[in-house]
Amino acid sequence: MNIENAQRAVDDWIRDHGVRYFNELTNMAQLTEEVGEVARIIARRYGEQSEKESDREKDLGEELADVVFVVLCLANQTGIDLQAAFERKLDLKARRDHQRHQENKKLK
Repeated sequence: MNIENAQRAVDDWIRDHGVRYFNELTNMAQLTEEVGEVARIIARRYGEQSEKESDREKDLGEELADVVFVVLCLANQTGIDLQAAFERKLDLKARRDHQRHQENKKLK
């Protein structure tokens, strides 16, 4: 599924299962909450913090998917073609950052 299809799938889900999109500020708060859940798993599973028993059952993929879902909601409700925006960003990063990363001694 590409991003365009994912945006359409989210829009279909909202229409079929939700009442409407939450407003943009609510979705921004929800995105922050979901990113926090991802950060908690990463910090405890891969970082130096110890993982609590209650965190061991958390599915990182599911939490990342929550982040993507809310991002797609925000793109839909603000009229962003995220597929086009992402393709532009990849092109920009390829042109701007290729040499910088290749020459970064910290990455070798």
